Amino acid sequence: MDNKKAVVSLGHEALGYTTNEQKEAVSRTAKALADLAQAGYQLTITHSNGPQVSMIHKAMTELHRIYIDYTPAPMSVCSAMSQGYVGYDIQSALRSELEQRGISKTVTTVLTQVTVDPYDEAFYSPTKVIGRYMSKEDAETQIKKGNYVKEVPGKGYLRIVAAPKPINIVELDAIKLLADAGVEVIACGGGGIPVLEQEHKLKGASAVIEKDAIAGKLAADLKADRLVILTSVPCVYTSFGKEDQAPIEKMTVAKAKEYIEAGEFGEGDMLPKIEAAIQFLEANPEGSVLITSLDHVSDALKGRSGTFITA
Repeated sequence: MDNKKAVVSLGHEALGYTTNEQKEAVSRTAKALADLAQAGYQLTITHSNGPQVSMIHKAMTELHRIYIDYTPAPMSVCSAMSQGYVGYDIQSALRSELEQRGISKTVTTVLTQVTVDPYDEAFYSPTKVIGRYMSKEDAETQIKKGNYVKEVPGKGYLRIVAAPKPINIVELDAIKLLADAGVEVIACGGGGIPVLEQEHKLKGASAVIEKDAIAGKLAADLKADRLVILTSVPCVYTSFGKEDQAPIEKMTVAKAKEYIEAGEFGEGDMLPKIEAAIQFLEANPEGSVLITSLDHVSDALKGRSGTFITA
């Protein structure tokens, strides 16, 4: 197992929804990550940032409302801020947990940019909600700026942004260099900072990238041995939430595609994870994917929990 490389994808449950929740959550998350490190994996960790980037966007917008001289932060800057502070909490908690186990390893965070296609269809039909509820007047101001909003009856208006597909991880060489040196790396947080290539410059995009999509790409680009997706359930199920719900212990890419065709996986929860698994395994057929929960990592490594997917 020594020197095996794993890309680990963390969901909302691993981080909580507020700064205080996050401090508590990462202590638990660090134990699951340390279990993987103790099993001989070098870890490259990516994570969600929905609540975090929304909180930052809301705070920066309110700051501008109160102090007009302060410029509201664009989405790319909010994404960078969330990468920094989430990465800080994870690396601090993981370093502490590893040291308690007698494991001396460097843990670091790489602020990561990810290029997207300016003509991605997602830009024409944005779906990701961010920020606070706005008045009609504020919503009209956003529309004049070229941003999208949607009305929530009885509550107000919310800004929505696109979720384009990732194209290239800009800092991939740096991430690979650190991973090859045995460093535990936190990268592509929140899907990465979405940027547009304009000649020799990178310009921040008003968008977010799905963390499952970047997890599959990151694992493929790093030629990882395993992609580990940590979510809120111990394994993947058929008929999830129904009386005949049944766990899936193992499946191949072909079987996963059959399940997708049959509509077994929810679009907002398990489907993106299965698609990430397929993306990784089609690029790296020698690899494997483990989907489980934070609390079941140790059992999953012993084959007693989780869902394993192979090419």
